[in-house]
Amino acid sequence: MTSMTLRYLLVGLTCAVLYNVIIVAGDVLGLHYALSTIGSFAIVVLWGYGLHSIFTFGRDLSLRALLRYALGMAANLPISLVLMFLLCDVAHIAVAVAAPTTTAILFVWNFAASYRAIVVSPTRRRTV
Repeated sequence: MTSMTLRYLLVGLTCAVLYNVIIVAGDVLGLHYALSTIGSFAIVVLWGYGLHSIFTFGRDLSLRALLRYALGMAANLPISLVLMFLLCDVAHIAVAVAAPTTTAILFVWNFAASYRAIVVSPTRRRTV
């Protein structure tokens, strides 16, 4: 395992924990999972971008990279909502189980989107 992979996993774990704490706390407070998901999105995007930029990929923070990162993570929002609907409303699984399940399903997509947004610049293309 490379050090970048390990750093990604550590930051990803903090994002996953933060997401799940927000979703489950929202459920305990009586909020619908859709509202908690949207709120957690805003918080986790800022948290994840900052940590991935500095710690995982060793890059400076920039508005352009933040916007690319947020756009990549925005794809998670409808997927998360659909997965939560299927798990909670259709399968009648508790939010405390559905949220971590959703997190696990989206893990691979998050790595690809994070790497693309922060490391791979659209103006710098590799030549083979």
